[in-house]
Amino acid sequence: MRSTEPGHGGAAGARPASSPPGLREAASGYWHRRGLPTEPAQVAVAPDASLLLLAVLAAADDGEGRPGRGSVLLPHPCPSWYAPQARLLGRTVHTVPVPAECGGLPDPFALLETVRRVRSAGDEPRVLVLSVADEVTGTAAPPELLHEVCEAAVAEGLLLVSDETWRDTTHDAHQTVLVSPAEMLAPTGQDAHVVVLADLGRPASPSGEAGVGIARFPSAGRGRRLGERVHELLTALRPALSGTAAAAAAGALTESAGLRDRRSAQAHATGRLARALHCAVTEAGALCRPPSLGRYVYADLDRFRPRLAARGITDAPRLEAALVGALGPYAEGGHRFGDHPRELRVRLTTDLLTTTPAATAPHAGAAPGGSRAGPVPGGSRAGPMAGRDGPADLTADGGPASGGGPAPGAGPASGAGPAAGRGRTAAAAESLAGELPDAAESLAQVQSVLADLTDGSPQ
Repeated sequence: MRSTEPGHGGAAGARPASSPPGLREAASGYWHRRGLPTEPAQVAVAPDASLLLLAVLAAADDGEGRPGRGSVLLPHPCPSWYAPQARLLGRTVHTVPVPAECGGLPDPFALLETVRRVRSAGDEPRVLVLSVADEVTGTAAPPELLHEVCEAAVAEGLLLVSDETWRDTTHDAHQTVLVSPAEMLAPTGQDAHVVVLADLGRPASPSGEAGVGIARFPSAGRGRRLGERVHELLTALRPALSGTAAAAAAGALTESAGLRDRRSAQAHATGRLARALHCAVTEAGALCRPPSLGRYVYADLDRFRPRLAARGITDAPRLEAALVGALGPYAEGGHRFGDHPRELRVRLTTDLLTTTPAATAPHAGAAPGGSRAGPVPGGSRAGPMAGRDGPADLTADGGPASGGGPAPGAGPASGAGPAAGRGRTAAAAESLAGELPDAAESLAQVQSVLADLTDGSPQ
């Protein structure tokens, strides 16, 4: 007979030593304020969200309460810390392209097609990891699109793991509507299919370092059983969480008025930089979804493939190397986020606008090494510069948003043409010059580097 004493992990209600009650209560209040009533017993805590994801994937069942391995579905692009957790457990990972509107979740039609294809090959998908506030593309999932994805996932018996780490980084909370899958499915009682994750450290850290991870499990059904198994796993693993870290996390989760004001001001300031960076990217002719949260933009330069190939840039790693050589360690190729290496996509961070530019920028084709000092963007990395980061509307010139490539069932991607909106970057730089003169100078350098690469023409 298994012991049911606390600390042995045998009881359904056992709690890991690293999950102090005060922190679980603070997390309950955090989610309650976001429309998700939560009891402390529904909360799990770990040193970071990647460990919680590992525990959730290890504990996931087949929907009928029976342990089952199964495979994991991820959108692409997605944060680089998702896939390693699944592969560490021996789970097969299948990626599904994101829609034209946003990143962070799969195109619903592509999701259904992928599930059909995976099953016909003899595999069984069990879990879908998504993010309504996408760190990689800096976009938020429109509620109507999220609803389609949730309906498709529940119909196929998938467990939804919703990473909501970046939901509090929206540049304008009055214009960006964020809804959790757990909140969306609660009225129909289907929220038992949803686990919510958040990492308190990453958005606040310029280098995206992990902080304290929290997870919310449903109060009944499949989700409750999963939560009990995750608590048992964490009890057995006993991940270290210092009292200082727990107290700091609890303080952050109580969200004092001062903290909320600082967070809002920081998000607004970062939004100005992200919009300026988006102007520079789209004015150069690249495709890029307009950012609405976080500090990243995700640019697609595939339309410049012939011109870039003439410079020896034929894939994302070489594109990353060229931009790192010209701008410093603020560019990461799309291959780091699950996109195919041959796709000429790159993520840029607003950090490059807040670092004093070099007196003379190297040529865009220079070897990696960069002319800037500063932290490498992104988060938990599997290798050098492997990063982590979240409504789509129109690009600044009025064209449909893009940046991740069209997915099956999604409209064709497009963006600002080389001549569209000419001067927007200069206007953005002028608006920054008074408060952030270095940002204005850095933005001009970014524009110069991109113009040199693309020469203003996709041909």
